Amino acid sequence: MIAPADVVIYHNPECGTSRNTLAMIRNAGIEPHVIEYLKTPPARALLASLIGRMGVSVRSVLREKGTPFQELGLSDESLTDDQLLDAMMAHPILINRPIVVSQLGVKLCRPSEAVLDLLPNPQQGAFVKEDGERVVDASGRRVAPEGPRHE
Repeated sequence: MIAPADVVIYHNPECGTSRNTLAMIRNAGIEPHVIEYLKTPPARALLASLIGRMGVSVRSVLREKGTPFQELGLSDESLTDDQLLDAMMAHPILINRPIVVSQLGVKLCRPSEAVLDLLPNPQQGAFVKEDGERVVDASGRRVAPEGPRHE
């Protein structure tokens, strides 16, 4: 087993995708460092660094559903990365989740099984998401998706 600090999850316990991701990390025998980012948001420089390490745009990490995205006019494509980061700092709910950091990389884990690519340890048994979708079989092997799902 690796040290707990080797995997970090920016987590929202109210989010099913985030709960499933955390459970898959634990199913690999890893107790991650859990940061409830709505209570303890990452510093602006850290968030910018995480986004850079993911290799994605700032806009791609913005969450629209259940946030003030529309009210703040964040769909305006002329907004700069700095303006988007400012909005995320003012309203951490705009940061999409869960973001997982491990020695293998940084990723926004949507869908939740994306976390499997970041875990240094294999799954230690079967895993079924909260909605009943099987992700890992009893041998710890990834199960092929059953069809389109929206998590």
